[in-house]
Amino acid sequence: MSRERGGRRGTHGGRHERDPKGGERDGRKEHHASRDRGAPADGAAHTNLAYGIHAVRTLLLHHAQRVRQVWLGSAIETSSRLQELHQLAEMARVPVRLAADDELDRLASGERHQGAVAQTVPRAGDPETQLEEALEAAGDVPPLLLVLDGVTDPHNLGACMRSADAAGVAAVIVPRDRAAGLTPVVHKVAAGAAETVPLVAVVNLARALRELKQRGFWLVGTADDATRTLWDIDLTGPTVLVLGSEGEGMRRLTREACDQLVSIPMAGAVESLNVSVATGVALFEAVRQRRAKRDAGSG
Repeated sequence: MSRERGGRRGTHGGRHERDPKGGERDGRKEHHASRDRGAPADGAAHTNLAYGIHAVRTLLLHHAQRVRQVWLGSAIETSSRLQELHQLAEMARVPVRLAADDELDRLASGERHQGAVAQTVPRAGDPETQLEEALEAAGDVPPLLLVLDGVTDPHNLGACMRSADAAGVAAVIVPRDRAAGLTPVVHKVAAGAAETVPLVAVVNLARALRELKQRGFWLVGTADDATRTLWDIDLTGPTVLVLGSEGEGMRRLTREACDQLVSIPMAGAVESLNVSVATGVALFEAVRQRRAKRDAGSG
């Protein structure tokens, strides 16, 4: 992966280069002239785009080695947040291109980008390696994993990943097929969490759950018809929380792989929660229990 080097840079990323005939040429014009050459081709490359100020900032702060280049919009002249992104990119030696708003709209497929788009390199490694690295990173803390079975809406997946990051989840596991993947929409909705929480896509989810059970994880699935509630069970050990899609819930094999099925108590007229809301409720019940146990142990 190449990095642009050398040259003097202006306050907002205008890079001044020596013209072959002598003198200097303004970097901003050069950025616009090379904009189309730097844009990814349509198709698969667009799945490796992240947009939104928070998502791009998180990438540059924590995973700059995965960023190929950053596009910043015309608002950089007056936006301190975009100026900060440029400074972070410079420090990480990530190429920055100034782009017109319509170009950013195209890159972000019409979604709200806030004047910032980044092209990233996918995480290396197969799903097993990604999961192993995530579990090792958890250290001595009992790992908490989140499994989403059949969640196809990228907005829901992004919201779930945001909650997972806030709850300290080691990894989010999804089936490779018939489920949302890491699209630009997921990156945007996750607000940086897609860059910090590994999303592990497995070929056979039921088999992956059985393997986690063999490793000592307690598999807890949510189901509206479960007789026990989320408040009734211990979530302080190595735990996998399993949630299905709205309407259909978990698939049969996923449900059968769970050690325990629980419901979320509902006091109102609605019968179920949006999967991203249910994910937040379940994850933070685990967080509450773990903090209570830790506080009791240190008291």
